[in-house]
Amino acid sequence: MEEEIKRFVLVYISAIISVSYCYYIPSRIKAGVPRLLSILPVCVQFFVFPMLFYSALFTSTIMFTLTGMGTLKLLLFAFDKGPLFPIPTSLFRFMCFTFFPIERLRKNPKSQSTFPTWVFSTKVAICAVMSMLHVQGYKHNLPTVLLWVLYPLYMYLPLDIIFNIMRFLFTIILGCDLEPVFDEPYLATSLQDFWGRRWNLMVSSVLRSAFYLPLVGKSNSGLVMFIGSFTTFVASGLFHELLYFYTSHETPSGEITLFYVLHGVCTAIEMVLKRSTFGQRWAVRPVVSRLLTMTFMIVTSGWLYFPQITRGNEICHYITEYFIVS
Repeated sequence: MEEEIKRFVLVYISAIISVSYCYYIPSRIKAGVPRLLSILPVCVQFFVFPMLFYSALFTSTIMFTLTGMGTLKLLLFAFDKGPLFPIPTSLFRFMCFTFFPIERLRKNPKSQSTFPTWVFSTKVAICAVMSMLHVQGYKHNLPTVLLWVLYPLYMYLPLDIIFNIMRFLFTIILGCDLEPVFDEPYLATSLQDFWGRRWNLMVSSVLRSAFYLPLVGKSNSGLVMFIGSFTTFVASGLFHELLYFYTSHETPSGEITLFYVLHGVCTAIEMVLKRSTFGQRWAVRPVVSRLLTMTFMIVTSGWLYFPQITRGNEICHYITEYFIVS
């Protein structure tokens, strides 16, 4: 683990040098293909970095910050789009917006979250208890249906806690109010609400800028919007398959991509129904729609998403490595 930590530090030193180059050199090159060609070597480097590690924790961190979001943000920047355009006022801000889950400033800085501090504290407590139970092996004595509920929590709670802490720190460091990464996704009233407004908003925004908007443009055609939405979900699925390959060093089964394909199709159908007379006439109460949405998420993730991950025991590896590092 000590060698992994040293390699991890060296990778980010190299990444800092590369992003500094992007701030000073490509930013002065004409947007489009010329700037893209100047940025491509950095993007290729970001795809190589995760292959240098065996630790699932370090690999996933690099995969998310550099290979995934960092690469997409720089590619969008090549065409004067995304969170790096207009270019931040300093190199430090440019690095923060490239590496970390920072997508945009809050539109209404004075607005405060409707959720009190005890909600965050409760999430931390639940996450700690679940992690200890999982590491100690109690999961083998739990029914499958209960595990289908627990696995999404294993994914959501640590990410929400880490991103909230990072948002708090960067709000102080950058001197500005930042958009949250998660917006209580368990309160989603539809798939469109879950994926578009509540779950990993930074990733959703970057994927929308990279895939959906270029395909849809200004078109109002239902077919074009379906293709744009479907392509965005497929791209997200392939990214998660790549993450699985990097962390497990095993060939993906394709189940995770099928999960995103299914949700892409269902979300597109949901959007069409909402715009139709049928959808406006048969509006569902929020309590019922939340229950239906979460049930669909839990069933489909237990069926397609988590089996591939749990076969390789990835979740246990993450938790174990977290305790070793901390």
